[in-house]
Amino acid sequence: MSLQLRLPAADSEVRTGSPTCIATGKGDISLMLSIDLTGKRALVAGIADDAGFGFAIAKALAEAGASVCVATWPPARNIFLNLIERGKMDESRRLSNGSLLDFEKIYPLDAAYDTLEAAPDDIRSNKRYKDVGDFSIAGLAARLTADFGAPCVDILVHALANGPEVRKPLIDTSREGYLTALGVSAYSMVSLLRHMGPAFRPGGSALSLTYMASERVVPGYGGGMSSAKAALESDTRTLAFEAGRRWGVRVNTISAGPLASRAASAIGIIEKMVEYCAANTPIPEALTAREVGTAAAFLASPLASGITGATLYVDKGYNIMGMAVQERVAG
Repeated sequence: MSLQLRLPAADSEVRTGSPTCIATGKGDISLMLSIDLTGKRALVAGIADDAGFGFAIAKALAEAGASVCVATWPPARNIFLNLIERGKMDESRRLSNGSLLDFEKIYPLDAAYDTLEAAPDDIRSNKRYKDVGDFSIAGLAARLTADFGAPCVDILVHALANGPEVRKPLIDTSREGYLTALGVSAYSMVSLLRHMGPAFRPGGSALSLTYMASERVVPGYGGGMSSAKAALESDTRTLAFEAGRRWGVRVNTISAGPLASRAASAIGIIEKMVEYCAANTPIPEALTAREVGTAAAFLASPLASGITGATLYVDKGYNIMGMAVQERVAG
């Protein structure tokens, strides 16, 4: 299966030798480009439910034909597995052909730790961690190659973040809270690429998720998370050069608009953020997770082979606005 883009063509016959581009006729001609990821394997790190961008990206990649593995935070892993096993996610997992999104593997991952030895004893002995095996970034890379050989990965998606003090203004954030936000939300992308780089097949793509608070003030988005997103965007450019030269991997990031996911509820003002942006964008409507998912599928595909080191805004155009259309948001 593949996602298809339809582009309007001129009122004349169009033929192309490309296997993904065939269109003929007069008056209703369209050029079809297929996002075909058949035979590709993706690893999406940071999925714990079906409500966020990570799940939407995984689903879009599967719709395009990719096989998908996911990595989940150990304390949320059992809940995630139970939701799947009990059929609670069947509707959201349903693909356009009627089948269900099926994950090849569901690995445990705590992106705060590069190696298992780096995790403190109280974490390793915790009941939610002790029986899952190596939950570190290095452990994830080792498990993946043990299961599928090397090279075995075409697409890496970093869809995780953690800011334990996100509700605190930056000026009131502790050093520990700030460094945790930076380590889990930004440095983990560096570590994932370093450990998984050798496992990439030719033409690989790595992708992360950022937010416009990296460059503009968003009151209420605190705890060092704005700094972490700024670091993630800067690292995207450097990693694009380094991973491109070392393994031929493209590295990009999507700056997505706000989404009222379960994870984003930790911010505390996510509903207001969604409402405000929907009222003040060039296209005045709320962003959907699916729109981010399909954008990610494009960036991961050969159609985007010339794009690396980029920050792609998927926010209904909110990033271009210099003045609010609506000064006040109800509530």
